[in-house]
Amino acid sequence: MAPRSCFAILVVCAAASAWAAPEPANPAIDMSGYLRTAHEAALHRESRRVSEAVFRRMSREPGTVVLDARSAARYSEQHVKGAVNLSFPDITVESLARVLPDRNTRILIYCNNNFRNAEGPFPRKLPEASLNLSTFIALYTYGYRNVYELGPLVDPASSTLEWVKGAKG
Repeated sequence: MAPRSCFAILVVCAAASAWAAPEPANPAIDMSGYLRTAHEAALHRESRRVSEAVFRRMSREPGTVVLDARSAARYSEQHVKGAVNLSFPDITVESLARVLPDRNTRILIYCNNNFRNAEGPFPRKLPEASLNLSTFIALYTYGYRNVYELGPLVDPASSTLEWVKGAKG
């Protein structure tokens, strides 16, 4: 075999082994733990999706927090009356301890994919990327088990939920 061919084979093998090398370890990121917890949360979630009427009734009960995890800009455009805004990227150990100090608090969540005909404040996401899913999994991961999710697709114009409308973002 010619020296150039051998060199080319060595370069290709080195590149292939670099691509196959494991990612550098980072103890602050745990994909297998996330997937395991997401599966547990999915099972827990099945009995936690509620109708608009039940969501509305529960939201009025003492000790219940309605959590809106959309951006502050979308929240300010329109949100369920009484909802607390904690944008998903801002969900941390510290922010949850401040906003929801009791992990037994009943929390109601809703997000973009619960609403139709309101693309401004509630822009659609792909169903598998719905903020409801990420928010539910995050809360479950942090130890919150008393979480309920608005289940149906609702038109805010005909909804029985009370709304606060503000400036467009």
